[in-house]
Amino acid sequence: MGDRKAIFITGGGSGIGRAVALHFAERGWFVGLGDIDKSGLHETAELIGNGFVYSHVFDVRDRAAWDEALEAFSVASGGRIDVVFNNAGIPLGGSLIENSAEEIERCLDINLKGVLFGAQAAHPHLKETAPGSCLLNTASAAGIYGTPGASVYSATKFGVRAVTESLDGEWSADGIKVASLMPSFIETPLLDHTPHAGANEGIRQRVTDAGLEITPVADVAAAAWEAVHGDRLHTTVGKTAKTMAFAARWLPGRVRKQTRSSIRPMGK
Repeated sequence: MGDRKAIFITGGGSGIGRAVALHFAERGWFVGLGDIDKSGLHETAELIGNGFVYSHVFDVRDRAAWDEALEAFSVASGGRIDVVFNNAGIPLGGSLIENSAEEIERCLDINLKGVLFGAQAAHPHLKETAPGSCLLNTASAAGIYGTPGASVYSATKFGVRAVTESLDGEWSADGIKVASLMPSFIETPLLDHTPHAGANEGIRQRVTDAGLEITPVADVAAAAWEAVHGDRLHTTVGKTAKTMAFAARWLPGRVRKQTRSSIRPMGK
């Protein structure tokens, strides 16, 4: 088994995945990148540029493809995987009645089923490098309190939070740490998408209109490093996420009132 620690990152072709890849690579880790975006993977690998990087094009919805990706990365890294970062995800906004069946299924499959499949595939590799290995999942501030105009997305991120808590218990005997990141709105290309197929206004504009801050993606990368090396189960990232976590715990009545009166749906 090689001496250089290794991390495999889904959604590594852009955004949070790319930022985390660069952060770990700069600290001497061997980095594996997974994504369906071949050109994005190439760009991330070029930015790392030190030879200690491996890219694999695959779809997180494909259980067998997960095994193939991790086996290939393990070979490339010298037989070890210390961290699997279950990060691939897509946004979906709009009121529930505006979302098509296809949009709902795609969001559930990528954001939740993909995380479950990734955890299953990661377990034997992480058990080999335990104790000290880690499954890190990208949840969201939307997994703290349900967000109007993003019910499906919120459901997936509540699910990721639940998976994290469940596996924290299941895998403790194996010496595998399980943790999640709960970022609020992060400066990534996802903000430039529309919330759903029928919308004509981007997510970024909605965030700006609501007066919410957009957190630099480098902050998420630093939080990922701390999550892997610390002992926190859930790590909030960004002012909105931290405020929501506090309010949902200590001021639930106020959160409900504000949610019902001041947050307009991310639909039309």
